[in-house]
Amino acid sequence: MSGSHPAATRENTRLGVLAGASAYLIWGLVPMFFKQIAEVPADEIIAHRVVWAMALMTAVIGFGRGFADARRIAAIPRQLGRIALASALVITNWLIFVWGVNSGHILETSLGYFILPLFNVALGVLVLGERLRPLQWLAVLLAAIGVAIEAARIGGLPWISLALAATFGIYGLLRKQLPLDAASGLFLETVCMTPVALAWLAWLAISGQSHFGHGSGLLAGRDLMLIATGAVTAIPLLLFAIAARRLPLHLLGFLQYLAPSITFLLAVFVYAEPLDPSRTLAFATIWIGLAVYSVDLLRSATDDWRVVQ
Repeated sequence: MSGSHPAATRENTRLGVLAGASAYLIWGLVPMFFKQIAEVPADEIIAHRVVWAMALMTAVIGFGRGFADARRIAAIPRQLGRIALASALVITNWLIFVWGVNSGHILETSLGYFILPLFNVALGVLVLGERLRPLQWLAVLLAAIGVAIEAARIGGLPWISLALAATFGIYGLLRKQLPLDAASGLFLETVCMTPVALAWLAWLAISGQSHFGHGSGLLAGRDLMLIATGAVTAIPLLLFAIAARRLPLHLLGFLQYLAPSITFLLAVFVYAEPLDPSRTLAFATIWIGLAVYSVDLLRSATDDWRVVQ
């Protein structure tokens, strides 16, 4: 019996790495998806994303564990308020991301998600009163220098990058405080957003500004792409939930660099966004900060493992 445990652990780790890598691969390639419907305004895309994600998550939860967890949280006004705030943050994040991608600012979205891990470290100090180790301070300082270089290059703050890091970082902090799995959490978030999304889609249809249902055939290719935004939202999040349950935090932390790295490569080599020496220096400084942070994370994990042993 004892001999079978390591094999089971290896299998769990293998499944976790596969699920996590798949989630971050999808998140990294998702700009290519949104570029295919760039003629649709970002607000309309996000409204569809909310509605179709809610429909998909309703089906997933209905055929899975059921709605007990969601109902339990929804019955507590304070927790429901947190869910509503989390939904406002995530819809803002989605809107900025899609607008950035379809407006030719993919590099700035990539920068935002490179900053995110170090923003989370700073958030831990400011909100949770956590104490940083020396290497963590150095990593945050390097990230701040990288942002300052980018700000000097564009003559102002890189608001897309900072807004993406801030909205998703604070969203993540709120979600950690809620006793909900990823599927039930996304379901409740989309439930909170759906009335606004439906109202917006209805107004677009009434005013003749809707891009949905105006192609040839019952469902045009663009209509199918808008419906598919639900799957693009839900599938990587469910894969991430599988990974988060099976992988240690430090390994999950390394995997998270996949998405902005892929997005960076897409921006430069597929969509030919300009990468001048100043912007390269800004990215390089942040990458060095992430390397320092990763070394500290690995050392901390190694020390914890030795204590357990």
